[in-house]
Amino acid sequence: MDNQIIFYIMGGAAGAFVIIILLYYILSKKMQTSEYKRIQKLQQGTKEKKFSAEVLFQKLYLTYMKIPFIKRYALKIRRRLEIINIDDEYNTRKGTAKILTKSLAIIVPIMLITIIFTSGNYLLMFILLIFELFMIDTFIDGSVDKIDNKILTEQIDFFSEIRHAYHEYNMVEEAIYQVSQDDEKDVSRQGEKIYEILISDDPEMELEKYYDIAPNSFLKEFAGISYLTKEFGDRKVDGASLYLKNVNNITQEMQLEILKRDKLNYVFQSLSIISIAPVLLLEPLKNWAISNFTFTSSWYLGKPGMIVQIIILILTFLSYILVRKLKDNGSTAANTKNTENPWQEKLYRKKPIKKIVDLFIPKEGTKEHRKIKQLLKDSASSQKIQWLYINRIALAIVTFFASIIIFTQLHNVAINYVYTEPTTDYNIIGGLSEKDERKAMELTEQDNIILDQFRGKINTTQEQIRMAVERLDYYEEAEDEEIDTAVERIYNKLQIINSEYMQWFELLLACVFAVIGYMAPIWILYFQVKMRQLEMEDEVMQYQTIIMMLMRIERVNVEIILEWLERYSNIFKPQITRCVNNYEAGAWEALEAMKEEVSYMPLVRIIESLQAAVEKIPIKDAFDELDSERDYYQEKRKESNERLIKRKGMIGKFIGFAPMVCMFVGYLIVPLVFIGLTSMSSSFSSMTSTST
Repeated sequence: MDNQIIFYIMGGAAGAFVIIILLYYILSKKMQTSEYKRIQKLQQGTKEKKFSAEVLFQKLYLTYMKIPFIKRYALKIRRRLEIINIDDEYNTRKGTAKILTKSLAIIVPIMLITIIFTSGNYLLMFILLIFELFMIDTFIDGSVDKIDNKILTEQIDFFSEIRHAYHEYNMVEEAIYQVSQDDEKDVSRQGEKIYEILISDDPEMELEKYYDIAPNSFLKEFAGISYLTKEFGDRKVDGASLYLKNVNNITQEMQLEILKRDKLNYVFQSLSIISIAPVLLLEPLKNWAISNFTFTSSWYLGKPGMIVQIIILILTFLSYILVRKLKDNGSTAANTKNTENPWQEKLYRKKPIKKIVDLFIPKEGTKEHRKIKQLLKDSASSQKIQWLYINRIALAIVTFFASIIIFTQLHNVAINYVYTEPTTDYNIIGGLSEKDERKAMELTEQDNIILDQFRGKINTTQEQIRMAVERLDYYEEAEDEEIDTAVERIYNKLQIINSEYMQWFELLLACVFAVIGYMAPIWILYFQVKMRQLEMEDEVMQYQTIIMMLMRIERVNVEIILEWLERYSNIFKPQITRCVNNYEAGAWEALEAMKEEVSYMPLVRIIESLQAAVEKIPIKDAFDELDSERDYYQEKRKESNERLIKRKGMIGKFIGFAPMVCMFVGYLIVPLVFIGLTSMSSSFSSMTSTST
């Protein structure tokens, strides 16, 4: 087999070489034409002589956009890079092509290795290839996150240079303009955009547009503070510029976020690989166990081994998704999924499908409808309720039919093993010699002749099998005892084969799995809600930083503070949005209503301080403790981040190691111990019966 593969590779290489020679000959002929020479002469002096990676990535981008499947990933990367590379089409295309090329360079060899190693197990190959498609998302998200983190790191130096420039020019917009002239840094494009906003005719409207596309919340805060300072002027607080103090506060927040991301990346960098590893180790582990402990082949090559394989694959898939969601939950990256016209929306527009989906969606105004809508908000999901139910129905249908296919495949595996198993007794010491194996397979082939005659005939008796056995040439000179043994063995095999068909409880199980598939999207939303709750303390501390920056700026009132909190909120966004909408009807009442909705005490205290600022005291007095205890809050924020990372790490390790533990325990240790003990017990029983 190996020699054949080598011959195929050599033949393919020789064929490719011949094709290259022919193409070179055709091109050289074409280049001799006068028209080509004229064009070549015109291009002299204007064309880059060396190889250009820049041009290569631009061409690759155009190629990727023409390939239907790859185009989906190219657009996904592009949507995220468009935010980072504001109005820079060249760099957006270059970055998209570069990330996609790297991802394909990693995933394509993995897919080829998977096909080679699982060529004998098509079900496992199919599942692995589907699973590896999800891995592309991980590579892509990781590559874009690196760019996002790079911008965040560059912002530290950017804001430091802003401080020096502001001292020199004493004008916000001029300082930003001067620092943004460094074209080598990605953050400079953001600085140029903020400068254009500040000098525009309607900076407030342009600023609102920028809030929707800013790469992270810190640039939003910087843009907002710069605008307020330009509009209302700067002032001295404790002998220092309020604007520079606010920039310093944002810088400290960024430093904490960078440390948090670095620690999360360190904790989770290996968990994704660990959660995937069992899938890649299943086939090698099975081959090792069978080659060293032959008595386990009936388990690994039969139905039990296939069932455990499927369980491990499903567990690995779930662990991989949950680990990704657990890690990505703390990211401040903007949600750039296609939320306008995804496949769910296209499907929902078709009238027959719309009617079916509407039957499952709870009626508006009902308790169930409000519960689902609230769940989508609490989990920060961008999908509509219609899309959620399309996902649920599609997953239920796919799960049902996948279950039926798997059950059918399990029956085929069991039947196939009966037909291919060497017919002899296995022992715990080792396998058969080559001579014994040939004899065992010859016996199996004779059994298969009888099995083919009676397969599907449920009421077959041992007498009928005996008559068929006696007619075989193989048993022409056999003694009665040998024939009796063969009849009993074939009868037992026939019972197994005739019992391997789709049964009613398997259809029931398929329905149960379909219900689980139907509920899975809801359970994932609940998981996201739980993970978001871990971020509550971090978000409220960010509110405190925002309030501390705004409270000393003149003409800033409670309504402006609430608008800022809404802009940067994530977990408590629905409550703050309702408060902002109801503010005009009554400030104190709107805040009181929000306080009743919120149960998290640190946020309740902020709301009470805002109520005091509405009716009784100035804002700076209501939040005076934030400024006086700044160091305490900074230390508390660090400690909060440490606890958050520790809790996420514990949950992530539990989820990430679950498939690995299941593989070693359920796929290696249990079969070896259980089948080994069973083999020993049967061996002792046969020895005892022989001695008596």
